[in-house]
Amino acid sequence: MINFRFPLVLLFYIPLVFMWLTWIIQTRKQKKVFENAEAGLQDNLFQRVDFRRIRWQKRLGIFGLLFLVFAASGPQIGTRLAPVERKGIDLVFAIDVSQSMDAEDVKPSRLEKAKFEISQMIRKLKGDRVALVVFAGTSHLYLPLTTDYEAAQLFLDGIDTGLIPTQGTDLSTAIQTGLSAFTEESEKYKVFVLITDGEDHEGAAIELAKKAADQNMIIHTVGVGTETGSLIPLISNDGTREYKRDKQGKLVTSILNEPLLRDIANAGNGIFVRFDNRTASYREILNAINSMEKRTIQSHVYSEFEDRYQSFALISFVLLSISMILPTRKKEERTWRGRIV
Repeated sequence: MINFRFPLVLLFYIPLVFMWLTWIIQTRKQKKVFENAEAGLQDNLFQRVDFRRIRWQKRLGIFGLLFLVFAASGPQIGTRLAPVERKGIDLVFAIDVSQSMDAEDVKPSRLEKAKFEISQMIRKLKGDRVALVVFAGTSHLYLPLTTDYEAAQLFLDGIDTGLIPTQGTDLSTAIQTGLSAFTEESEKYKVFVLITDGEDHEGAAIELAKKAADQNMIIHTVGVGTETGSLIPLISNDGTREYKRDKQGKLVTSILNEPLLRDIANAGNGIFVRFDNRTASYREILNAINSMEKRTIQSHVYSEFEDRYQSFALISFVLLSISMILPTRKKEERTWRGRIV
């Protein structure tokens, strides 16, 4: 693949084409001048001139100018990898995708609100690496650590409550998966953000948060929902809306478990934030992240076009130099006898 840094320079090819055509026309006119003359007249008049070398001189000049214009346009061919140094931390978002996150006490739903706030947070990051973990009854590393924020936004948009078939809310497995997402050993610079409604069906999350804190990982928790709670909508394939019921047939109301999330945040040396119907709820966590000491991250590389004008400029210089020094005078010279023989 080829790209040009200054593509408008290529317009200089237009006058070069006219130059080439003018040379061809002039050559034909010169031939017509002597087409009716005797054979020896032209040889005697131009006995010191080597027309073959003149033609090559002009050809080399034209080709030299062609390569010069191409070099001046800044051709960039292929790609090269260059290391990029960034100041940042490793940031892992663990997002609850259980059915309770479809509750609508936070508009438009708990999950959509969480995705929106995380999206706003990612837009504000500078140099931090981001990973996404999704969890319900089980947890999975959805996106490994990356500084490609556009990719992170795409993966974030694709999250929904049907992503993990095993239902439930196991916060402990989410924390364990979050620990495994940090690929580099470091004494600090590791932040884990747990986004959920706090309905832990398995327990042991607080103990795991303490262990994670011992490994120098900071855990912030985000509660999505309200204290009054909401019913959990279930929408069938034909669009029919129903609400989740327990085994006795009673409607299930999902309520934000704020005390549990506060305990996890305290155990993980982090803070608790609530995502509710207020705007810009993410700022508290973002301020906590920005106040942290940042380290230099060198693992990310990026691809870019590599400048290749040097080769074409060298070819142009060689061709133009040859065209200027190429002799057009014949070495052998006949003596003029005063008449044409």
